[in-house]
Amino acid sequence: MRRRALAGLKFRRQHPIGPYLLDFYCAEAKLAGEVDGQSHSHPDRINHDRRRTAWLERQGLAVLRIAAEEVRTNLDGVLLSLRMVAERRLG
Repeated sequence: MRRRALAGLKFRRQHPIGPYLLDFYCAEAKLAGEVDGQSHSHPDRINHDRRRTAWLERQGLAVLRIAAEEVRTNLDGVLLSLRMVAERRLG
């Protein structure tokens, strides 16, 4: 994702938006990529993530939640998903 290597799109890491810090953000596609570890399966965390996603979507962003395990075991698939969602949003 560095140096626009993913379909020529610029992704920022740890990008602040409103009260949140996004794991990855592409301003061109208004796409947030959130990497979720095991702690995100806790009921309190699930509710927090739902509120966070709803808030981001109200701001016009698409949110793609990615399991950390998927990043470790299927990085190519994760990057393909990010690219496909970004390209769809750009038309």
